[in-house]
Amino acid sequence: MCMEMNLQTLFQDFNPSKFVVHSCLLIFTALLALKLDNSITWSYWAVFTPIWVWKFLVVLGATVGTYVWWQYPHFRLEGEAYIHYKAMLISLAIHLILLMFELLVCDQLTTSRHVWILVFIPLIFISIVSIAICIWSVKHDRSYELELFCAVNILQFIFLALKLDEFISWSWEVVFVPLWILMCLSLVGVLYSIIFAGILLRTPEVNIQQRRTSFNSALAYTFTVIPILVFQVLLTNKLDDGLPLTYTVVVSPLFVSYATLIIMSFSSKGGNKCKNNHSIYIV
Repeated sequence: MCMEMNLQTLFQDFNPSKFVVHSCLLIFTALLALKLDNSITWSYWAVFTPIWVWKFLVVLGATVGTYVWWQYPHFRLEGEAYIHYKAMLISLAIHLILLMFELLVCDQLTTSRHVWILVFIPLIFISIVSIAICIWSVKHDRSYELELFCAVNILQFIFLALKLDEFISWSWEVVFVPLWILMCLSLVGVLYSIIFAGILLRTPEVNIQQRRTSFNSALAYTFTVIPILVFQVLLTNKLDDGLPLTYTVVVSPLFVSYATLIIMSFSSKGGNKCKNNHSIYIV
């Protein structure tokens, strides 16, 4: 039996930026775990290759966008063209500062010639600026996932830097308190999405499409948040109590979250219509 999948429909709501980011993070996490386990002898500069690819694509996209903006002035006459362009420049600036942090981290892991608080300064700066960017993004209906992540984790970044520099002697369980709080809030969100999906499934007035969307969202949130929590527990126990697990095993729950996020980047709804050559057949 053959099922026809329309490529145009499949990629209708495809978000390439999220796909690239989550794919790069998945590969980077795997390489870093293998490096920490001494399973590979690559330098940290090589281990960070997926991160460099991510940033290269960001700069390339911004360069192309800027070229089109200045080369074709009629695009500026479109409704929210200036807002789109400004959002692109803001995103580029954030990623360049983030790149500075990643370069410092890589250099610190290789040479240990910096203090970690200095390494984290660009990330802390991003976290502070991200608060204003989030407000601007909400006002102009723009996405702000990265900025929100940085803004809510500013205290966690400071604790990490102080712990790595041994300015504080807290256990890792205490150092991760801001992250524990964030995970608790995330679990509340997961519980809410599950309850809401259950209510919709039992409400006959709601159409099937809304039920399916709510159920898929609850499932996605669950498979994103729960593995991250498991990873955090494993990492804390390994750092504090020397849990006899390799880093590859410790980070393995993250692969479930990454896979879920990658699948979510394909948020289109399947169809069975064929349009000329824009279809494939799956047996």
